[in-house]
Amino acid sequence: MNKGAYLLLITAISALGGLLFGYDTGVINGAQYFLSQYFELDPALKGWVVGSALIGCLVGALIAGVLSIVIGRKSSLIISALLFTLSAWGSGLPDIFPETVTVLVIFRIIGGLGIGIASMNAPMYIAEIAPSHIRGKMVTYYQLAIVIGFFVVFLATYFIGNSLSEAENIEFGWRRMFWSELVPSGLFLVLLFLVPKSPRWLAIKGRDEEALGILTKVHGEEHAQQEIAEIKASLQTKEDKVKVNYFSKAILAIIIIGTALSVLQQFTGINAVLYYGADIFEKALGFGKEDVLAQQILLAFVNLVFTIVAMVTVDKYGRKPLLYIGSVGMIIGFLLLGISLQQEAVGLVSLIGVLVFIGAFALSMGPVVWVILSEMFPNKIRSVAMAIAVAGQWAANYLVSQTFPIVMESETNNTAPWNGSMPYFIFIAFILVIIFITFKFIPETKGKTLEEIEAFWE
Repeated sequence: MNKGAYLLLITAISALGGLLFGYDTGVINGAQYFLSQYFELDPALKGWVVGSALIGCLVGALIAGVLSIVIGRKSSLIISALLFTLSAWGSGLPDIFPETVTVLVIFRIIGGLGIGIASMNAPMYIAEIAPSHIRGKMVTYYQLAIVIGFFVVFLATYFIGNSLSEAENIEFGWRRMFWSELVPSGLFLVLLFLVPKSPRWLAIKGRDEEALGILTKVHGEEHAQQEIAEIKASLQTKEDKVKVNYFSKAILAIIIIGTALSVLQQFTGINAVLYYGADIFEKALGFGKEDVLAQQILLAFVNLVFTIVAMVTVDKYGRKPLLYIGSVGMIIGFLLLGISLQQEAVGLVSLIGVLVFIGAFALSMGPVVWVILSEMFPNKIRSVAMAIAVAGQWAANYLVSQTFPIVMESETNNTAPWNGSMPYFIFIAFILVIIFITFKFIPETKGKTLEEIEAFWE
């Protein structure tokens, strides 16, 4: 196998962690409409069932840093695959236990642990093994896998939901939706045994010969020798010979910047739209119950198309231009949705607003944040710093998913002048903050090696 095909294979396998990320978080979207009726959930409890997995995501992201240091990126991903499989099986079986909602939440949290571990290790692994000139594209495979996961799960829930009556969906259809995840999770687990360990992790552990062998297979012999020399140099500087002080001004600043960007990805409102898309289409946009799952497929398709656009442009135009363009697009999309809701004129313009927002996010904050996070941290602190940034993202995700249904159904939001539009104007304010943070603090990393990016911070 030539080096290009080999790189593509291991990138695709590791990116399956993103597919499981998208699948596991997306399956609750199709299932929650029916399980909410089965368990007779009020808005707060619905938010807890949907958002409970994010508690696991937060904890998983926090422990992922330690796992990736101690056992490596590859072994961490194997653990995440096992957790995905256990969660998919258990989420459909709550009735065999006495407290059914509690058991469902426990298995959702287990899946969240898998997502948290994978969301930190998969993009970092890809960034550490990919050549600098195509690293953005390679890491974007992770985001592409996430949206493919959403797209596939929306198809799965659509066909499961439409093959059964509403009563059957309420009784057991939502269980089949959860069980459908067993197929991709099992595939991910098996294929992970084909990928090598991260060469940078091996170098950190002093296993230089193994690291060089992997880099040679991926980059070619000449470039591999240069790369291993740069990695060793970055690990052997005077500053790195002493214990890393994560509270030093320089390191803390890098971590704060990365965490802020990671958190703001969630404050765009993307997962409010993805998790509660069925509710938005039914209540805010006036679609009937029979149409909501079909609308989710349209939403996922737009997400997929614009992620592919990001993949082919991120190494050509750079990271920051895509963030600017996407931020403007997200603002336009939510303005269309928000104003149409305020004017009580929901319909085609509202739907276009949602789709414009999704496309703009998929072009920018979706893939580019993962690219930047996987690149920006120095070798010595990458595992811990990225774990903190990703944990911050999951904490923000949980906050949004818990509060969104409460705000949506609040009296203030559903009376004039808001008429259901208030959350979207709040999200617009955060998107304006993204533009400022990007301009002021985010470096352009296009075409630079990880060690060159490290030198930028110095």
